[in-house]
Amino acid sequence: MQLDLAGKTALITGASKGIGAATARVMAQEGCNLHLAARNGEALVALKAEIEAAHGVTVTIHPMDLGSSEAMVALDAAAGEYEILINNAGDIPTGTIETVTDAALHRGFELKVFGYITLSRAFWQKRKGKDGSVIVNVIGNSGENWDAAYFAGSTGNAAVMSFTKALGGRSLDEGIRVVGVNPGPVATDRMLKVMKTKAIDMLGDADRWEELFDKYPGKRPATAEEVADLCAFLASPKAGYITGTIVTIDGGIAARGSVI
Repeated sequence: MQLDLAGKTALITGASKGIGAATARVMAQEGCNLHLAARNGEALVALKAEIEAAHGVTVTIHPMDLGSSEAMVALDAAAGEYEILINNAGDIPTGTIETVTDAALHRGFELKVFGYITLSRAFWQKRKGKDGSVIVNVIGNSGENWDAAYFAGSTGNAAVMSFTKALGGRSLDEGIRVVGVNPGPVATDRMLKVMKTKAIDMLGDADRWEELFDKYPGKRPATAEEVADLCAFLASPKAGYITGTIVTIDGGIAARGSVI
């Protein structure tokens, strides 16, 4: 399917690896120019070279720590004009109410909850009244499938889900679509940290995390590419009548009502 993204420009946060990097590759394959932001500058340089060589689009990189509102505002200003925002940067801590500190909680929410809101606000102010504008929030199924061993993720993701629905319910008045994606476990470095915590909680041993795959309805995590394909579709004109909603991609885990 041609997604009609050729010639458009997207800003993707958390783009150095995992879902962010996979989404960058899919968007570039569709002819979309890119602004990529993440802390890991070396990884961004390598990804830029790979994408430009393969697809001939323009890739601008922004190696920076996005863990503050000031950083998000600066990123939006540096990116200039772009039609698509994909909020993906996030590192909310795993653990129980007894193990996660307030400091860790604040750091995680500053990047994913407040960071998503701040960057979305900057994009909104820049793009309101201009058709074809899209915000895609990559969130996480723990926001709809609560987990005491990942209570911070459940809380933060639920907040971003509500933000997405609240904004997306009115956004077409300004020519902007706002949608969310709720991945379950995805085969990334981030998943490994979460799964080890779950293995301690459920099996008493972090090293047994791979045994949890057997409990998945699909017997495996999603691939980053599967999530990226969904993000690209939702960002495209092919999804032009979708706003104020969240699409879950977790192999049925949330529908089953299981944290696994």
